Amino acid sequence: MADITVPVLGESVKEATVGQWLKKAGDKVVRDEPLVELETDKVSVEVSATEDGVLSEIVVKKGATVEVGALLGRIGTSAGAKAPAKDAIGEISNAKPAAPAAPAAARSGSGDFMDIKVPAMGESVTEGTLANWLVKPGQTVKQDDPIAEIETDKVAVEVPAPAAGVISEQLVKEGETVSIGTIIARMTTGAAASAAPAAKPAATVAPAAAPAAKAAAAAEKVTDKVAPSVLRVATEGGVNAADVPGTGKGGRATKADAVKYVAEAAASSTAVARVASAPVAAREPRPLGPREERVKMTRLRQTIARRLKEAQDTAAMLTTFNDVDMSTVMELRKKYKDVFEKKHGVKLGFMGFFVKACVAALKEIPSVNAEIDGTDIIYKNFYNIGVAVGTDKGLIVPVVRDADMMSIAEVEADIGRLGLMARDGKLAMDDLQGGTFTISNGGVYGSLMSTPILNPPQAGVLGMHRIEERPVAIAGKVEIRPMMYLALSYDHRLVDGKEAVTFLVRVKEALEDPERLLLDL
Repeated sequence: MADITVPVLGESVKEATVGQWLKKAGDKVVRDEPLVELETDKVSVEVSATEDGVLSEIVVKKGATVEVGALLGRIGTSAGAKAPAKDAIGEISNAKPAAPAAPAAARSGSGDFMDIKVPAMGESVTEGTLANWLVKPGQTVKQDDPIAEIETDKVAVEVPAPAAGVISEQLVKEGETVSIGTIIARMTTGAAASAAPAAKPAATVAPAAAPAAKAAAAAEKVTDKVAPSVLRVATEGGVNAADVPGTGKGGRATKADAVKYVAEAAASSTAVARVASAPVAAREPRPLGPREERVKMTRLRQTIARRLKEAQDTAAMLTTFNDVDMSTVMELRKKYKDVFEKKHGVKLGFMGFFVKACVAALKEIPSVNAEIDGTDIIYKNFYNIGVAVGTDKGLIVPVVRDADMMSIAEVEADIGRLGLMARDGKLAMDDLQGGTFTISNGGVYGSLMSTPILNPPQAGVLGMHRIEERPVAIAGKVEIRPMMYLALSYDHRLVDGKEAVTFLVRVKEALEDPERLLLDL
């Protein structure tokens, strides 16, 4: 049996509408024969048969919207439509070998068999780890009920049930890496769901296995409320899974919540001892010393490490420095912070000034806001500024979109919103995508100077540092001023030294003379 799926439709085209089926279920088809027409916002595309056989099933009806990789139908053997229906029913519903094969027409009367695939998980995200199953084979689900959690390098994604029915089988184990479009499970929908093996007969449980069956039943009661991955992390961390506060859908605890809770509990000596005794020795590549502890890297941390190393290996990265006198901005903030907060409902910080200063500089030096795509340069006429936020899970970069169209108050409000969501683990994929330039503020941790690493495919990142009073020469006199070092790391393949220095000078000028921002100078 061969699947008929939506092919790649062209650059930037991610979905299409099923225009019309050129064949009916049960029709014989030959390889390369057009089966269905798809309509995109640009062109119409014909999807052809990949082999000779029979169009045994049409999954998506005319007028439905489908994404690239979605299942449209299936081609069975050339012997007729009965064979694939028989195979599917025999495999998924565990029919007895002696039972006669059901005719193809009976399939629609007894339900459909549907693949559950890994959905699209956001721009540039192509794979994830199946963190835990939220349902079991034989369990009845409603449409859109979450059935599994997939952890990507950015966020956790729930896979919903595409229809109401019964989960027939799970094809992927927890901890395995899956790509977009991978079939992770199959389910029975429609009337056939009622005939699916929701539970094994009591007679099939041997007396010797009764204690194990009771334990499994007890575990199932727990996992009805707590996800398996949460239960596992909590058990290994020596904490009660029911105590883990949830930030997921419907208030349910996620694996990230459990990891955070265990980490907090480990602050006490008792919790540390329990975590150290967790069963990880079997996977240790080397023995641990008496004062060592092994903790598996989270997927986020692995991705941070990989992307930062890729940035160093791929880009011709260079850093240029300057310093800025923060006197004017600090005086302006001190003078207006109370009335600003009263009017806008948000505190006046430094980031709003830095974001607006960077946007002004990016407009003058567009190469810093561009990216390399093969042998081409993509210049971006919009300004989505990523603001690095440190969380207990690692460094993430939510994006302030269209910062050039926002006031300082709006920028401050958006940064506050994104920062709070980042710390609570509630950021969505859209909040982390599409940045064109990044600002990282190591000064909040006391950093005096650093060389920030690029956030690919961006060509520039600005590093802020702590404000420190230093003697500087002003009009021939030495004065003590609040100074901050600025660092611009940039991709030298795209940005020349002159452009990088000019960019940093423009940021410096805008901060030392904020009126320039108001006058667009």
